[in-house]
Amino acid sequence: MVERERETIVTTDGGEPRGGGGTLLAVVLLIALLIVLFLLFGRNMLSGDADKAAPDVTVEVPSKE
Repeated sequence: MVERERETIVTTDGGEPRGGGGTLLAVVLLIALLIVLFLLFGRNMLSGDADKAAPDVTVEVPSKE
C-alpha cells in the first residue's frame, strides 16, 4: 500500500488577531464589580457589627375565645 503525502490547510476568519483582550477586560470588570459590591454591602459583615443587631419582633399568640 502506498502512503500519500497529505497537506493540511488551516484557515481563520480573516479578522484581526485579537488575542485575549476581551477576556482580560471582562475579568477586570468582574473584579471591579466585586470590589464595589463588597465596599457597599460587605464591610459590616467583617467588622462584627452584624452580631450586635437587635431586631424588634413582636409575636402575638391569638386568644382561644
